Amino acid sequence: MSLENPELALLLLFFLLVPQWVDSQEDQQCLLDFKASVKDPANYLDGWKSGGNICNFIGVTCLHIDEPKVYTLKLPGASLSGSFPKGLAKCKSLTSLDLSGNSFSGPISATLCDDVQYLVSINLKNNKFTGGIPTNLGTCKYLNELYLQFNQLTGEIPASVGNLNRLKEFNVSHNNLEGVIPYAVSLRFNDTANFASNPGLCGAPLTSECKSKTAKKNTGLIIGIAIGAAVAVLVAVGTLMWWYMISRPLGYYSRRDENRWIKRIKAPKSIIVSMFEKPLVKIKLSDLMAATNDFSQANVIASGRTGTVYKGILPDGSVMAIKRLQVTPHSDKQFKSEMETLGRLKHRNLVPLLGYCIAGQERLLVYKHMPNGTLQDHLRGSSYRGPVTEQFSKSGDAEKGLTDNGSVSLEKLPEKKLDWETRLKIAIGAARGLAWLHHSCNPRVIHRNISPGSLLLDEEFEPKISDFGLARLMNPVDTHISTFINGDFGDVGYVAPEYVRTLVATVKGDVYSFGVVLLELITGKKAVDVADDNFRGNLAEWIMFLTGTSNVGHAIDKSLTGADKDDEQMQFLKIGASCVVPEPKERPSMYEVFHMLRAIGEKYHFTDHNDEIPLAPNTGDLDEKELIVSNS
Repeated sequence: MSLENPELALLLLFFLLVPQWVDSQEDQQCLLDFKASVKDPANYLDGWKSGGNICNFIGVTCLHIDEPKVYTLKLPGASLSGSFPKGLAKCKSLTSLDLSGNSFSGPISATLCDDVQYLVSINLKNNKFTGGIPTNLGTCKYLNELYLQFNQLTGEIPASVGNLNRLKEFNVSHNNLEGVIPYAVSLRFNDTANFASNPGLCGAPLTSECKSKTAKKNTGLIIGIAIGAAVAVLVAVGTLMWWYMISRPLGYYSRRDENRWIKRIKAPKSIIVSMFEKPLVKIKLSDLMAATNDFSQANVIASGRTGTVYKGILPDGSVMAIKRLQVTPHSDKQFKSEMETLGRLKHRNLVPLLGYCIAGQERLLVYKHMPNGTLQDHLRGSSYRGPVTEQFSKSGDAEKGLTDNGSVSLEKLPEKKLDWETRLKIAIGAARGLAWLHHSCNPRVIHRNISPGSLLLDEEFEPKISDFGLARLMNPVDTHISTFINGDFGDVGYVAPEYVRTLVATVKGDVYSFGVVLLELITGKKAVDVADDNFRGNLAEWIMFLTGTSNVGHAIDKSLTGADKDDEQMQFLKIGASCVVPEPKERPSMYEVFHMLRAIGEKYHFTDHNDEIPLAPNTGDLDEKELIVSNS
């Protein structure tokens, strides 16, 4: 810019800096109002003072030290009390609120989700909150976790909680709640521990019966007559219902409503499935219906944000995974064009897309079935409760149709403990596939949602990246922070910190997500683990903290024994750490990550000379990133 008009230059600089300054002032005021509204006998918040850098305030996490916006506020066991804190509406970027283990009392804010729209986690357990659960909580559409146990809450569980599609953890035990547990809530959370010790609460999954509140006092004669008449009617009705039910085929009632969508399809069942490799016999929609028992719940093997996956077995014995996509904003022509593009992406470490079908408003994708589920399943077995992209299960609960995190699954997976060689093989293969998407495709493909749930494993535990290209296809185009907080573009713990500032998907964002996966493989911990009693933060932050100390080796999974592997594992850990550095430009490319991992695995012969990643012609910086918000 020319310096001939310094007044204009200063004016422009003023207008550029003022909005950011105002935002940071608002976040600081949020915390000061919070502090002023609570009782703090232990002076826990004494360091919260005007003029200080809020990113250094105890309990506060910012996405970046240079951008003072409150991202998480965690004050567990801080001896705070008083009514529900004020000021949170000014923390507009807040995604996680933890006030557990304090002595707050009175009602929970009835406008919490209006005030703080992007909350992913709310933890208010072990307090003294009274009153009802605010129905407003049902509008926290990005909420993953809601912990309200060990309070003194009364009233009924709001039915609106059942509308929280991303909710994975929900606990209201040890309160004074009453009434019937909403059906939608009981379907997704079938562990009685989530509702225990609420004397007036009834309905599934609890065994306590729901009693009528309208019973009237009357004379013994009238009561006797009423009871006798009621029993007679019930016996008659029960007999008729019993006869009617046994005349129906087994499973009729459980199957009746689960696949209504297939009955709404107006397109003829003879419609042909478009296959990228022409089969000997053309496959029709009716074949997919027969292979999946009319897309029965019993055939569901995964359910996530992009859609529901069904296992299908064709008459020739071929096993396929058929995904019913969520609603997409594309026309039939646009969808076909996207599918033809994705169908051409073929690599040994991508889940093969075999074909697709457009049936009315429904969009079905046909993939090769992966018998060993996802990496997520094998990192911790059924106890692994990380964020879900497409969750498979091998737990005993699979027989009931629900996994421990509420996603539907019937798939039983073979038991396998991941030893060091297997983990290294998975890392190398996944890096090879992602590097190919980034560096060999023109235009390059940005995944946006790399996590253990998006890495499927074949019969040889060779990793296959799933859902590549679907983030772009499913994008309903958001306009703010909602694009990355465990919504449409990634899971909590895997999203690169720069997304909150730029709202742009980049290859370096994928590198960050992949780095978190590497750290999970080498540490055995979840992405959102609080890994150390002396450190509050996620896995990537913990590793970055340890990198500056001599204790970084202590992070390696203790089950990965063998002195001759120590050097390999330390190199692996350092590669993962290099991928999650806060500054995107300092992260390696996936091409570099693959070659670094490949060097570690040379002696295991996981790669050969054919594994080189061909580099597509350089298309410039515009190809490095992908805007994920609208410009309006």
